[in-house]
Amino acid sequence: MDQVRTAERILQAYATVEGAGVRLYRAFGYYELPQFDPFLMLDDFRSEKPAEYLAGFPRHPHRGIETVTYMLEGTVDHEDSIGNAGSISAGDVQWMTAGSGIIHQEMPKPVSGRMGGFQLWVNLPRKQKMMAPRYQEIKSDTIPVISPRRGINIRVIAGTLAGTRGPIRDIVADSEFLDISLGPDLFFTHPVPQGHTAFAYVIGGEGTFDEKEGHRVGNRDLVLFSDGNSLWVRSFGSGMRFLFIAGKPIREPVEWRGPIVMNTREELRRAFKEYADGTFIKKKP
Repeated sequence: MDQVRTAERILQAYATVEGAGVRLYRAFGYYELPQFDPFLMLDDFRSEKPAEYLAGFPRHPHRGIETVTYMLEGTVDHEDSIGNAGSISAGDVQWMTAGSGIIHQEMPKPVSGRMGGFQLWVNLPRKQKMMAPRYQEIKSDTIPVISPRRGINIRVIAGTLAGTRGPIRDIVADSEFLDISLGPDLFFTHPVPQGHTAFAYVIGGEGTFDEKEGHRVGNRDLVLFSDGNSLWVRSFGSGMRFLFIAGKPIREPVEWRGPIVMNTREELRRAFKEYADGTFIKKKP
């Protein structure tokens, strides 16, 4: 029997400052734990003002999580302690598994005066917290685009849709990551595994995720869905674009401070002590 997911909560991203002074919008984070399990945080760093982001995110550590950076405009230069260095630009994805520990930096730059994208943090379960770090960089032209019918375009970044699999593989969390664009006044349904956490983050236009149209959402609104096995959405006006993200909950204790997420306070204390002592990096290339 089809059980359509409904909007359990609707949140609006709020302004905050991170890194060396980057102004961005946070859709959810520490204060929403554990509602989005296995997801920890979603940041929106779209901006037309270079002064808001050029300071970037200088070298900093991570442990116990995966970070996903998805670019819409501009570029981000990155380098890390396992030997990766390069740039991601419009449409590209960086999926970084920190595992036992990685130190990296991310420095955004504009292209034609514009820069923007999103970063999602995904928790790692206890048994993978101290796995070897790894890194995937996915170029835009390798991400498949599905058009189930006229006016609907879906970029499949992770997961499988209509038999098409996204290019990001071997993810610890059983995650789905889609970039969905609907033309004016269209509806779309999508199967979602029962029991998985699922949410949508609107990045343009307006629409509703309620068959009775009891709410209307727009840019920088986030919808956390109740349980069920399908998603229903309808666009209004000029259409709507949103990120759809889903994953299997971990249901483990979370101890989180800054860029490190562990299961206990002792593990967290040890991680910061190792960083201070210079023994944080466990695996080298």
